[in-house]
Amino acid sequence: MSRVSDFIDSQGLGGTYFLHGEDEYRKQKSVQELINAHLDQETKDFNLDVIRAAEVDLEHLARTVSTPPMSSEWRVVVVLGVENLAGAAKSRDLVLDLAEGNLPGLVLVFSASIPKGSKAKFYSSLQKKSRVIQYNPLRTDDVPGWLMEQGEQRFAMKVEAEAAVAMAAAVGTDLGVLSQELEKLVALAGGEQSVKRSHVEAAGITLPTQNRWQWFDLVGKKKFEKAAKGLPVLLTQGENGVGLTIGLSTHLLRIGLVLEGGTVSLEGLLPPHQKWLAREIVLQAQEWSKEEICSALINLLRVDRLLKASTLSDQHHLEEWLLTLRFQKDAIA
Repeated sequence: MSRVSDFIDSQGLGGTYFLHGEDEYRKQKSVQELINAHLDQETKDFNLDVIRAAEVDLEHLARTVSTPPMSSEWRVVVVLGVENLAGAAKSRDLVLDLAEGNLPGLVLVFSASIPKGSKAKFYSSLQKKSRVIQYNPLRTDDVPGWLMEQGEQRFAMKVEAEAAVAMAAAVGTDLGVLSQELEKLVALAGGEQSVKRSHVEAAGITLPTQNRWQWFDLVGKKKFEKAAKGLPVLLTQGENGVGLTIGLSTHLLRIGLVLEGGTVSLEGLLPPHQKWLAREIVLQAQEWSKEEICSALINLLRVDRLLKASTLSDQHHLEEWLLTLRFQKDAIA
């Protein structure tokens, strides 16, 4: 269920919405969801206004918002780029007055990307008068789970984890591009039950020879030598030592959580778009003891400090950590 649906279910139709954040794709999707929830196709042309704040005259904006619905219960007014109205007191006051107006039959949607160092009081006041949804960019580690979710919700098609990871590694975090590529893959899969990695390859998407999720799994499976060979590939693809260290710490802590509290503890901790990781992490936990996890994390903390202070390369410090784990594994064996 989307955040828009949550608001409508709990507070009903209508109202003022303030959608903000850097993720334009999900903001646009929510705007469309609000339009679809309030207007039907027959009367949509008469009751929908989409206004760009950078181009609007204040009198026109006020007049548009005050226009009642025509042959419909609702009228929707969308104001894009509200940050362009934050510079002058007159325009700020108008936006806040409109947000507080609560006119019958009106759905008022403000959309903004709030600049750093902006008029904080204006935006906080707008939030108090609105139903607020913030859209931060999706984190890299959430992308595979998002693709799996989109496959189920939009196409009723399962996206296998290997396919989602391959797409995320190849395309990145641009949800607009990912959505387009996913649509192509679903069409390519045709009547099959799921989107597989082979479909990603057949679609001509250039796949990296190594990705962060596969690499964390190599460490989790104690395949330290393979992880050491894959490390320089990751670094040449844009990863950095600090980012990989943070990812490794998270991965090992999750393995430790399984050892301490079992599968239920892990599943309760994982973010919604990372639930798919649980099965693999539980299997990897069978390779470790609590003492080994603690030792690996302590040494990883040392790596983090060296990465931030040493003149040696990121590869050097992470390779040293991996080789230490390998020798410890050999000694135990």
